[in-house]
Amino acid sequence: MSKGGSNIGGIVIFSACAVIAAWIGIPRYLNTPAASVEEDVVEDEAPVAPKRKASRARTNAAADSQPADAAATETSAPDDISTEADSSGIAAEETSPSGSEEPAVTAASAEPSGGLLSSTLSSFTASSSTGDEGDARTIMEESQRRSEAKFYRYDGLLQSFDNKGKITDKRWTFDRVGSNGRSKAVLRFSAPAEVKGVSLLIHNHPERASDQWMWTPALQRDRRIALQDRSTRFFGTDFSFEDLEERDVEQYDYEMLGDDVVDGAKCWKIETTPKKSRSSHYTRSIAWIRKDNYLMVRLDNFVDDEVVKRLSTDNVENVQGIWTARILEMSDLRRGTRTRLTLKEVGYNTPVNDREFTLQGIRQ
Repeated sequence: MSKGGSNIGGIVIFSACAVIAAWIGIPRYLNTPAASVEEDVVEDEAPVAPKRKASRARTNAAADSQPADAAATETSAPDDISTEADSSGIAAEETSPSGSEEPAVTAASAEPSGGLLSSTLSSFTASSSTGDEGDARTIMEESQRRSEAKFYRYDGLLQSFDNKGKITDKRWTFDRVGSNGRSKAVLRFSAPAEVKGVSLLIHNHPERASDQWMWTPALQRDRRIALQDRSTRFFGTDFSFEDLEERDVEQYDYEMLGDDVVDGAKCWKIETTPKKSRSSHYTRSIAWIRKDNYLMVRLDNFVDDEVVKRLSTDNVENVQGIWTARILEMSDLRRGTRTRLTLKEVGYNTPVNDREFTLQGIRQ
């Protein structure tokens, strides 16, 4: 046979072998049955929003179980501040924070944001039964979005009930401006006479705890509230300095705990854990979010495994398109006391002078 004929014969034999091998091997793989996919359909009366995958692991933030002795830190921002003890029980501390800790006093942002007293007092669709962190976070984000407002203001009546039934009344006004995580707020007592004019200035930050300064007219002094003192009761009420801060959704990790009912309203029950960057004397909290309007209607704050503070709400109304609880009650479960805050003259998106959110502004 010629050389060319030999080559052609070899090619034919090689091709035949390849065809036989394919004919024998391919069915081994094709015989494997395709996996069946079943979709579980969760029916719920609440609206369902797109899920988002959780990418962050929960962070367990340590918190002190006992409040620190009251102290305040001298600071020079936004204006020069000197320190001295006053009737609030907050003593001065002879140290100055670094310049990086002082917030710049500039015109507040006009971006939308929600009010506690801001997000907590206004501070989310997910399947209610998945337990997925992404669902819980989406719910909390929606709750915050629905409470957004460029400005927020109310007059409040505070009634403190001690464990013997005695009631003490105080009144304050609350003003807030700016976006979530970057808002500024001022709280001013208007009655009784012994606390009239006392003011608290709060500058919230997205990446860390807020900066707070207190103005006491009797001493003509501004004082910065140190981080270790945020668990201290604010002027005899059951709200601590930390309770008056904004709860921005980006500062916490979340876990869905399931469904519950509060005052007849169906709710999502969500655990929130502060991130390491969010200094808090609470180890974790559990929030109840209504399914019909995404309003937070209850908040339990824990130190380790003990519920130490409980915020509950009542008289929910739609004010200028924003669902608002007119009554908020903070209970100190260790002391057996509670403080009820009734919101009067609530207003959203009414412009406020930026100068009010500076130390010069609260001195007036």
